[in-house]
Amino acid sequence: MSSSAGLPAPDDYGAWHRLPCDVVDADGNHSGVVVTGDLHQDPDLALEQLTGWVLAGVGGIVDCRVEWTEEDFVAVHYPDVAYVHVGVDDHGGRQPDSWFDQGVDGALAVLGQGDRVVVHCHMGINRGPSMAFALLLCLGWGVTDALNAIRVARPIVGLIYADDAISWFGRRASWSLDQEADAQAELTAWLEGSAIDVDHVIRKVRDADKN
Repeated sequence: MSSSAGLPAPDDYGAWHRLPCDVVDADGNHSGVVVTGDLHQDPDLALEQLTGWVLAGVGGIVDCRVEWTEEDFVAVHYPDVAYVHVGVDDHGGRQPDSWFDQGVDGALAVLGQGDRVVVHCHMGINRGPSMAFALLLCLGWGVTDALNAIRVARPIVGLIYADDAISWFGRRASWSLDQEADAQAELTAWLEGSAIDVDHVIRKVRDADKN
């Protein structure tokens, strides 16, 4: 898993694509959540990646892609690793409560066993990080602390479904309208100070994949 030593430059988008990024709090305590992109299309490289995850203590995977899944691949090589496939399209619109329910509950089950959980989509920019954000909210993290931790761990994240995650968590936690409004305002303030050009990042990662 990634550490502060030897990390790629923030704009080395191809290097970040499949780098497993540990989400830690401000004191360096590990959350148990790992955010990354998907397994490589080359089976040998994919197995190398997967083995690295398992050796680092990963006991479960939450796959947020609708495009395809490696559930059968993981089951063949590491049948004890839980695999939760909650695929949605990265369309930029609203993501349903059911998506967050299934992904977060699956991740919590893994964390409850004392294992780490990988949360990923295709490039590790929007869907996977947004699911990880929802998970951190359920683990008791504050909005800004969770957003900062994910961005520090993985500088290429866009988190464009973070507002959906807040709305979902507000309903799950029975927040008042004022509590949700405050959380959404906190997200808006964070985005204003930390926004990245998501379309640019996606293009760069895609270009790197072609090389």
